[in-house]
Amino acid sequence: MHMSDQKQIAADPATVYAALLNSEVLMACVPGAKEVTGSPDDGFEATVTQKVGPVKATFKGHVTLSDLVENETLTIAGEGKGGAAGFAKGGAVVTLSASEVGTLLTYDVDARVGGKLAQLGSRLIDGFAKKMADQFFTNLQQVLSPDEDAAENDTAPDAGKKNGWLKKVIARS
Repeated sequence: MHMSDQKQIAADPATVYAALLNSEVLMACVPGAKEVTGSPDDGFEATVTQKVGPVKATFKGHVTLSDLVENETLTIAGEGKGGAAGFAKGGAVVTLSASEVGTLLTYDVDARVGGKLAQLGSRLIDGFAKKMADQFFTNLQQVLSPDEDAAENDTAPDAGKKNGWLKKVIARS
């Protein structure tokens, strides 16, 4: 399966780049993530539970980063095993560029699945992969940008909390 897309993120490229290298941010953004540990240098270990059609599985996997050009690009490679459900393997090239909104994030993904997942058919798998990518970037946008309505109304729950949380996480990196 091959998939390419672009997303506008309302944060500068340096902030987006730092977020993509942070295990706590990834934990908050990856749909179904139960655990994400590691570092950009050593790679990340992740446990993710997902349901694809009739198949629900917990995947344990490893992700490595390479070709890192600070605030511009990185390559992600990973694989996960979900027991009887099968496996997923793939990689993505992510490119960041400044835009009027903040950052234009472009990604180009190649992935393969095997086991019961492969039996589901390419249309179901492709639709699921697109949905997962969209959810990841929606979550990333929410983590990187405080809810403007909540920030204006300081009685709103969690007003300004997301932005402060991210700054603390990135500062520790």
